[in-house]
Parts: sequence; C-alpha cells; structure tokens
Amino acid sequence: MSIQTFSLFVPACFAINMAFGPNNMLSLSNGARQGVRASVLASSGRLAAFAIMIAIAGLGLGALLLASQTLFTALKLVGAAYLVWIGIKLIRSGPQSATREEGAAPAGLARLTKQEFLVAAGNPKAILVFTAFFPQFVDRSAYATSFAMLGAIFLLLELVAIVIYAALGARVGSLSRGARGFKWFNRVSGALMVGFGVMLALVRRPAA
Repeated sequence: MSIQTFSLFVPACFAINMAFGPNNMLSLSNGARQGVRASVLASSGRLAAFAIMIAIAGLGLGALLLASQTLFTALKLVGAAYLVWIGIKLIRSGPQSATREEGAAPAGLARLTKQEFLVAAGNPKAILVFTAFFPQFVDRSAYATSFAMLGAIFLLLELVAIVIYAALGARVGSLSRGARGFKWFNRVSGALMVGFGVMLALVRRPAA
C-alpha cells in the first residue's frame, strides 16, 4: 500500500469506525454498566464478526449477498428485530441490572460478547462497507495481500474506537451514580437501540 493510499484510507476508515451506531452504542452502554475492561473484552465478538465479513467481501461473496433482495431483506429484518429486542430489554431493566461491576463475570462477559457479535453480524450495512469501500483502495496487482492489510487496519482502528466509546461510557456511568441515574441511562440507551433497529429495517438494498 502506497503512502498516498494509506493517508487517504486511514482517516476515512476511522470516520466509519467512530460513527455512532448500534455496536458503538453497546460499547458505550457496557462501559457505563460494566466498566471499560469488560466493554473492550466483549467487543471481541464484534471484531470476530467484522473479520468474517471482511473475508466474505474479499472472496467476492459480499457482492452476491447485496445483490440478493431476499437475503438482504432477511438479514436486515433479523438484525433490526434483534436491536429492538435489546432496546426493549434495556428500557425495561430495573436499577438492579444496571449496577456497575468493573469486570464482568465469565457468564456475563460471554453474553455481552455474543451480543456484540450478533449486532455486528446482523447489520448488512457493515458488509456494504467492506464490499463498496475497501475496493477503492485495493492494489489490483496484489489483491489478496492488499485486502487483508486494509482489513487489519480497519480492525485495529475499530478497536481504538471501541476503547474511546467504552471510556466515554465509563465516564457517563460515573456521572449517573445511583439507581435513578442508571435507570434513565438504560431508558435512553434502549430508546436509541430501538431507533437503530427501526432505521435498519428501513434500509434499502443498494441498486445494482
């Protein structure tokens, strides 16, 4: 990858990583409720989902997925329903479930990791990023190596974004001490999740 390509790709990619969406909302929420460490560890589920998507896009299967109206619609509706379900759970959760614990228990961490994975995997807009955005920077003479390098940079920058959102969440959590503060934080987080779910359900498949 040339220096010019790198200097263009990194800031554009980091802007995508930092965009406020469902997964970054999870990092923020988990950071507030469970602490930075647990939030960052749970995000391994998201990174795994994105790594799989990058591999799919690199093999050219991402374009086939986006070209299929049935598959695209099924994926987005399942993903949207899952986001709405998470949102409703957050809204209905009581103060006792919002108690912050620095470092989640193994079972809780596994649940949060699975949640991160499913939210990332259920968003067809993510595969669109890898299918439409990456090829603009790929070196055609070394396609596989170039695509893999772009993917590695994306995942590294995604981890940076995760840490930032988790830290912001932990700060919000420290400012929302007490059952009442966390209850309202859960309601706002849940409402945003429901909103993301509705927006995802309305996403149209890109024109061929």
